[in-house]
Amino acid sequence: MNKKYYIQTFGCQMNVHDSEQIAALLEGEGYRSTDLAEKADLIILNTCSIREKAEQKVHSQIGRFRDFKRNNPDLLIGIGGCLAQQWGEKFFKKAPHLDLVFGTHCIPRLPELIKKAKRNCEQVADVSCSEKLAESGVRLVSARGQISRYVTIMRGCNNFCAYCVVPYLRGPEESRELPDILSEVRNLAAQGIKEVTLLGQNVNSYGQTLTGNSDFAGLLAAIAQIEGINRIRFTTSHPKDLSPDLINCFSEIAKLCEHIHLPVQSGSDKVLQMMNRGYTQAGYLGRVAKLREIRPDISITSDVIVGFPGETEADFEETIDLMRKIRFDNLFSFKYSEREGTAAAKFDHKVNDSIKSARLRTLQLLQERHTLEKNEVQVGKVLEVLVEGHSKNSPAELTGRTRTNKIVNFKGSTESIGQTLSILITCAYQHSLRGELISSEERDRC
Repeated sequence: MNKKYYIQTFGCQMNVHDSEQIAALLEGEGYRSTDLAEKADLIILNTCSIREKAEQKVHSQIGRFRDFKRNNPDLLIGIGGCLAQQWGEKFFKKAPHLDLVFGTHCIPRLPELIKKAKRNCEQVADVSCSEKLAESGVRLVSARGQISRYVTIMRGCNNFCAYCVVPYLRGPEESRELPDILSEVRNLAAQGIKEVTLLGQNVNSYGQTLTGNSDFAGLLAAIAQIEGINRIRFTTSHPKDLSPDLINCFSEIAKLCEHIHLPVQSGSDKVLQMMNRGYTQAGYLGRVAKLREIRPDISITSDVIVGFPGETEADFEETIDLMRKIRFDNLFSFKYSEREGTAAAKFDHKVNDSIKSARLRTLQLLQERHTLEKNEVQVGKVLEVLVEGHSKNSPAELTGRTRTNKIVNFKGSTESIGQTLSILITCAYQHSLRGELISSEERDRC
């Protein structure tokens, strides 16, 4: 009987892709996926420590899995990701039923670590850091019908934002070699993948650790030459490194989707300086203006942290003012969460949690209006939609994304999955659009 594994992922797209690599490695070792943790022979929690809420969820799940271990003493439970990197062997004291702790650089060694834990019936911890990026050692096989994939182009970060633990847990910035990335993307295209999303803590600084003239704009241009790849996306961008060459890519590279995630974090220059972000509100607004000059229909999403130490009501109002000026398509917003080891953890003038909650609600209500407005503008337009699969809300419907990264649901046949279709948008909602499939003749008339 096949061994079964269960993976639970916490955090961002980087962690989602890490979990995809873990799954590929386990499949190679004879494991098969299960959606039921209680039926698994191996449970992996891929963790995030960026925010306190994610950390709390991890601890809750670890406690839940303790009962599974009692019922199945042969069950192996492993924990990886940033929280594992941060705590290492200390996790065994907090949760003695854990068998394995592995750090952010240890994914390629995971099968070996699992065998060691099983063979020696001992707890195994490895949070060592590798000097070379081993991303290319894990070749993912795409599931049948899958049409998009993540591709990591770099790891780590050199920015040391005052609130962020990433540089400490994922190490310094390191870029993959250009030929290595192109080889992976060609492999994905050969499997039928139509869209790739390039991942990095700060993709704009790609190439700075490489010899030669490699940069992110050049990487985008090279990937655009690969036959079979129809759409290119990337995340995350740092505003301070958004170069004119990269901005121009949105008008020069047809395959590059007109969407950018550009975290602003705050609209207050004082707070931005305390955060060590490296730009001002005026500088951010200038970059947005240039993006919209080059590509008027570009979709811009962002991140905002409220309640950073020292943030006054006036500082918060500057963030609200910036939001009104830009009118983001969508926004990921959070209350500031103190992280051990970061510079901000030592800052005075902490903001009361009730004030943070009130500010967050005010900000989110404003963004909900802006998002709905942006979606309502799409009604009556014919948009290119890359069909991803069946809708989660209705198996009788299909779902896909526009080039601006908006979700569209519509009625269609399974044969359309993987195709790019012309969809007439008929309704707009807070989180999605609804549309109707039209013919090429109808599209031309529209």
